[in-house]
Amino acid sequence: MTRFYLYLLLLLCFPSQALTVHQLISDGVVLQRNQPIPVKGTTNSQYVSLWLNDKKIETISTSDNQWIVTLPPQPAGGPFTLTIKADEERVINDVYFGDVYLASGQSNMELTMARIEEAYPDDVNDANLPLVREFTVPDTYRFDAENSDYAEGQWLQATPENIRQLSAVAYYFARHLHLSENVPIGIINAALGGSPIEAWMAKSSLKPYPQDIAAGEYYANPDNIKTTKESERKAQDDWYKNVNANDKGLQGTSWFSPELNDGNWENIDMPGNLPGFNSGFAGVWWLRKHVHLNDIPDEPVILRLGRIVDADEAYVNGVKVGNTTYQYPPRRYTVPKSALKKGDNIIAIRVISNGGNSGFITDKPYFLGTDEEHSVSLEGTWQYKVSHQTSNTPSTTFIRWKPMGLFNAMIAPAAGFPLSGVLWYQGESSASRPADYSDKLTAMMELWRSRWQQPSLPFFIVQLTNFMQRQSEPVESSWAELREQQAKASNTPNTALIVTIDIGEWNDIHPVNKREVGRRLALAAKNMVYQRDVSYQGPKVLSVEHKDNRIVLTFDSELDKARIEGDLDHNFAAAGMDDAFFWVKATVNGNQVYLQHPSINKTVKLRYAWGDNPAASLYNREGLPVAPFELIVSH
Repeated sequence: MTRFYLYLLLLLCFPSQALTVHQLISDGVVLQRNQPIPVKGTTNSQYVSLWLNDKKIETISTSDNQWIVTLPPQPAGGPFTLTIKADEERVINDVYFGDVYLASGQSNMELTMARIEEAYPDDVNDANLPLVREFTVPDTYRFDAENSDYAEGQWLQATPENIRQLSAVAYYFARHLHLSENVPIGIINAALGGSPIEAWMAKSSLKPYPQDIAAGEYYANPDNIKTTKESERKAQDDWYKNVNANDKGLQGTSWFSPELNDGNWENIDMPGNLPGFNSGFAGVWWLRKHVHLNDIPDEPVILRLGRIVDADEAYVNGVKVGNTTYQYPPRRYTVPKSALKKGDNIIAIRVISNGGNSGFITDKPYFLGTDEEHSVSLEGTWQYKVSHQTSNTPSTTFIRWKPMGLFNAMIAPAAGFPLSGVLWYQGESSASRPADYSDKLTAMMELWRSRWQQPSLPFFIVQLTNFMQRQSEPVESSWAELREQQAKASNTPNTALIVTIDIGEWNDIHPVNKREVGRRLALAAKNMVYQRDVSYQGPKVLSVEHKDNRIVLTFDSELDKARIEGDLDHNFAAAGMDDAFFWVKATVNGNQVYLQHPSINKTVKLRYAWGDNPAASLYNREGLPVAPFELIVSH
């Protein structure tokens, strides 16, 4: 009897390990068609059986509580039920076979449909493609080892209930393929805003860069993570406490109050930057604007404040209607009817700046109303006042961006599940140091292909789009250099470059036109994955030659003159041995471009669309742009 109770006690102290299944193999999953699929998990049972609908696939013996059963290749279709039987049973419902793509990179891949709804409301409201599905990988990191599974996550259908949560680029890509190929499309979305390429690389790929390995391995020690976070959190908290305690706008009659007399405030023309602080401003400043309404609207309205650098709190007649903690998201705040009144209304904005230029970004919408057409414009004269100036915000170590961390936690668990291709949209966070980007991206692609055991796995690289102010003269550009590095990496087999030099926004690192990015990605996939005879690249230079005091560029396809707006004078720049670039006059004839300049015979380098936000006017007849390039000109 004593032994019996001891046995029961041992069972209670060491409970049996429940049957688990890899998180990707969950309800609603899309599995790659025509490929064997590993179905795996853990259990303390001796045997595990896998069933597809009513058909038994296999029974296997477990090893060290691990099990893996290979599901034979299946054609596109569904729904199916996967049943895993051990000492207990797990049922995976609504399983489809189709084509699966991994979507990775940084914020422009991560950006959801909710962020672009204002630009494409019908695409959000009318989305109803239940066979387009996305699994969003949890944002996490690890430095001491690779994870084998995800802690959570689920497959979501592209339906009205879920669409706003899905990656915009991946959704538009998947929508095109689903509608053209008539197969289910699954997206594994493993992306994280701000992440540099090193975070997505495995340790073995970083061997040529020991400083990167050391930077990641430092955080393999959890004490280093804890110490860094605690010290920096305290510094950040102290800074914000100081700012809030010393903000005059929160003392006495609050500066968002309608009762405040702002007659002695200075005028400022908005949108624009806080004047008088060209070297940067850290602290708090306030803005107020009086807006006259003839009538109270019948429904809530939108306070649209473009983009603000850095953080803001917005008030209407003393009612807080919204806040944003950093500069990039668009400001779109709902104002309840109860906050508005007939006649004079006060809009007050509290802006917290971390130390750089601070203000309202130009060429963005600023209005109060139901939409831009039915609204009161908020551009023009505001009143402003600085309430507290201090030192810059303490720096933050973004541990989640350190080398290897995202590969170990967000990529490694998916390795081995067959794919049709990889969508890669990253580079903004690497543009400040572009020199070795091609080598790193090539090494990353090679490692991923190896880990998936798919040496020909297609990669689709989205090239950096146009961003920042356009320059009046040819200048050096790290963004242009990064694009050149991306183009170089795309020369590896089974790799495509998706050119987006024409669809960015000069004042927003997150341009909203993700629809066209997705379309161009889909064109490349149709050509490379589905072997369709479709064009997915713009014209490429076949030859460069000097002819009659001109340089003649010959492209591999005809250039569309109808798409050229104005002239091409700022599209091309040339340089001699001194590397001093000058604009070159360009004319188009068929598949050739003729370049002229008094110094053209001394040219040794030629650039097209080279800059942060360059002029780029050359397309083929399908509307696909010529990629930026730099050429060495021989004499």
